[in-house]
Amino acid sequence: MRELIEQIAKALVDNPDQVHVNAVEGEQVTVLELRVDPSDLGKVIGKQGRTARSMRTILGAAGTKLRKRFTLEILE
Repeated sequence: MRELIEQIAKALVDNPDQVHVNAVEGEQVTVLELRVDPSDLGKVIGKQGRTARSMRTILGAAGTKLRKRFTLEILE
């Protein structure tokens, strides 16, 4: 899942080398923390959060198949 989010984010931003995804494992939920260059933050979030919401939807669908829960946090 970490690689999936990383690939999507790298395709969206101008500085793909600044994309970092950290997975924090919990008991029930795995939190994926996405860090991008501050100038690319708007591109990852999208207008009215649509891009971020789409990435979360993909995570939810893939997580259902794996029987795990994932959440995405976009950090500054």
